This record gives sequence, structure tokens and C-alpha cells, in this order.
Amino acid sequence: MLCIKKKEIRSLTDEALKKTLSQLELELHAERRQIASTGVSSKSGKSRPIKKTIARINTILKERGAAI
Repeated sequence: MLCIKKKEIRSLTDEALKKTLSQLELELHAERRQIASTGVSSKSGKSRPIKKTIARINTILKERGAAI
């Protein structure tokens, strides 16, 4: 669930977006933990798309006026 397109994000409900957001934050946390413990990422370049998708979801939730 690394990268979700903007069109797909906009088609989701607020509750689905919040659920997806929490899953992505857990993935990012796990990736950061792995980098901190080993010094190397399992898949290079994995964290950047996750962060961009999190930012997209936050932006769309703010546009809709949903509480994050």
C-alpha cells in the first residue's frame, strides 16, 4: 500500500481515509525502525512514497473539513 493515486484517494470516504492513514503511518514507523536498527532500508526509496501518500491524505481530509 505504498502509493495511492489522487483519484483513488478522493473516491474514498473519510473513515476509509483515516484507516488508510493509520496503516501508512504504521508502515512508515516500521521502516524508520528498521533503518535505525540496521542502518539500511529493506527496500530503498520506500519511505518517500509513503510520506507523500500520507501528505496527500492529510490534504484531502483538510479540504473536506474532516477532523484528523
